[in-house]
Amino acid sequence: MASKVLHAIYRDDDLLLQAVKQIREARYHIGEIYCPFPVHGLDKAMGLAPTRLAITSFLYGLVGLSVAVAMMNFIMIEDWPQDIGGKPSFSFIQNMPAFVPIMFELTVFFAAHLMVITFYMRSRLWPFKKAENPDVRTTDDLFLMEVDAANHNIDDLTDFLYKTGASEIKLIE
Repeated sequence: MASKVLHAIYRDDDLLLQAVKQIREARYHIGEIYCPFPVHGLDKAMGLAPTRLAITSFLYGLVGLSVAVAMMNFIMIEDWPQDIGGKPSFSFIQNMPAFVPIMFELTVFFAAHLMVITFYMRSRLWPFKKAENPDVRTTDDLFLMEVDAANHNIDDLTDFLYKTGASEIKLIE
């Protein structure tokens, strides 16, 4: 069974937001929306779940902090203890204030880099990946909404989308 989708083009972001609300109220399924810039409130209007990227960032920061603690303990206390300024390294706790900048830097480093890698993996963005944008005008000034039309009357759905403010509608099979 081939899936049918309608591509509806909108010229204004406020009009798009209002259309998304109307389409969801009418129980149609919005597959994707392509925008030239982020539209504030669009994710909530579409009913998307909040991102969990902040949670992963916190976990990656903990990994970075753990690596920093293990690395500083091994390097400065166990493997090569140094007597700097007449203050010998007896334990990690006694010397921890000197390690705080390194622990902070590795926490930020791990959180930032692993979060970016996670974002690219979740977004399925890879080097040399072919663009999936169905209409190049959405990179300039137009908004494209992909509405699932598989189980609906195409003519009724097209009329409804024109009533929500769509300027162009194209059936994709």
